[in-house]
Amino acid sequence: MSERQTTREQGQLAESRARAFLEQSGLTLLDENWQARCGELDLVMRDGETIVFVEVRYRSSPTWADGATTVDKRKQARLIRTAQLWLQRHGNPDRPCRFDVVSLGRQATPDWIINAFGE
Repeated sequence: MSERQTTREQGQLAESRARAFLEQSGLTLLDENWQARCGELDLVMRDGETIVFVEVRYRSSPTWADGATTVDKRKQARLIRTAQLWLQRHGNPDRPCRFDVVSLGRQATPDWIINAFGE
């Protein structure tokens, strides 16, 4: 990604790369950039019967923290609240779901953390 691109453009390209990677891995896109008052969901995908909420993180410099480590407890709580609202609005309140993080940088392959908020 060019350094002349805006942060928003870099984010959009990162989300497109993450989406393509996940679709090649067998997931199906349900929604993207879904916004509510409490937050935004980058990608909402389906993996079998599981709804997957994907947070996409991009880091242009290898000296910065890994993208996945930037999803702190506060960000996780916001994503969980937003996902609950998405599930309610789409008639899926009881569907199994998980939260994944796809971290992208200058490396060729995205770093995909499945069930990133799991313990």
